[in-house]
Amino acid sequence: MRIAAAVIGLLTIAAVSGCSASSDSPEDKTDPSGRVFISTSVDGTQIPGGGPLTLDFSQAGRVSASAGCNTANGSIEFTDGKLTTGTMASTMMGCPPGIAESDTWTTTLLTSAPTWSLDGDTLTLTSDDATVTLQDKKIVTPDRPLQGTTWTVTSLISPDAISTSLALETSAPELTIAADGSVSGTTGCNRMTGSAQVSDTTVTFTPMATTRMACPEENMDIERQILAVLDGEVSYTVDADTLTLRKPDNTGLILTAQA
Repeated sequence: MRIAAAVIGLLTIAAVSGCSASSDSPEDKTDPSGRVFISTSVDGTQIPGGGPLTLDFSQAGRVSASAGCNTANGSIEFTDGKLTTGTMASTMMGCPPGIAESDTWTTTLLTSAPTWSLDGDTLTLTSDDATVTLQDKKIVTPDRPLQGTTWTVTSLISPDAISTSLALETSAPELTIAADGSVSGTTGCNRMTGSAQVSDTTVTFTPMATTRMACPEENMDIERQILAVLDGEVSYTVDADTLTLRKPDNTGLILTAQA
C-alpha cells in the first residue's frame, strides 16, 4: 500500500521585512486573512505548467502557497499595500519538468513584495513580472452538497497515516447519501445499502448491509475498513469537492465528488 505523504524539507526564501502585522480576525475583510484564493488569470510571466496558484491565508499571519508542484508555508504580512513574507518551508516532492518550475515562479512572486488589492472576492497581486488575479476558493470551487452527491473513496485514514493503493484506485468505492437519508454505494467489492442521520457536523450511519461476493484479499481489507467507518457517528467536513469522514479513533475516509 502506497503512503500518500510528502517529505517536508526546508526551502529558504529571502525574508522581506515589514512594519506591522495585519489583523488576525478572519472576519476582517480589509485583507485576505482567513480566506483561500485560486488564480484565474495571469498577465505577464505565466505559471509553468499552467497552475493554478493557490494561496491559503486560513491561519492568521501565515500563508500556504502552491502552483502545481510543492507547497511552501511561512509567515506573511500585508503592510502599506505590499505583501511581504518571512522565511518559509516547503515540501520537497519531485514533479515533472515544466511543472517543477512552478515552485520558482511562486517563490519569485512572493519574495518580490508584490502590491495587493482586495475587491470583494477578487485578490490582485502585482509584481514587476506579473499581475495575478485570484478569486475566493468558495467562488471558484464551491463546496459540494453532502447529500445527493456521489462520492468516491480516494484515501483511507488510519491513526498513523493517510494511504491509498492501486487496489483502492481501481475498485473506486462509492458512497451516496440521499436527501431522505438513505445510503447506497459500493465497497469496491460489494454493493452496500443503509441509512444515515445528518447534522451540521456529523453523520450517524446504521450498519451497512452488503452483498456477499468474494474478492481479492486486498479488496476485502479495503471493504472492512470502509464498513468500519460507515458504522455509527462520524464527523465530516466538505472542502470544495473533497469530503472527509473521521471517527473518534482517528480512522476515516477521504472522498472526492464525482463530476
